[in-house]
Amino acid sequence: MIMKKDELTLNPEAFALAVLGGNLKEKNEENKTYIKRQLTLYLEALLVAQDFNGLEESQLEAVREAKKNQILEKLIERRYS
Repeated sequence: MIMKKDELTLNPEAFALAVLGGNLKEKNEENKTYIKRQLTLYLEALLVAQDFNGLEESQLEAVREAKKNQILEKLIERRYS
């Protein structure tokens, strides 16, 4: 996980590996079934982290745009007041 000021991003691979670490093999579970479950979980965790990072970036861009518009509005108000 990387944090910059007002920004949080996940390392998708590290996140997926951390998720796998908590997914133990069940009693009487066949190896093949366990491996398939692990692979599915890994791929889903990668996608979730990538989606989160994309959402985080788009939200930050929206906030930046809104702040920029507020500043421009104030400048226009003062100029024409």
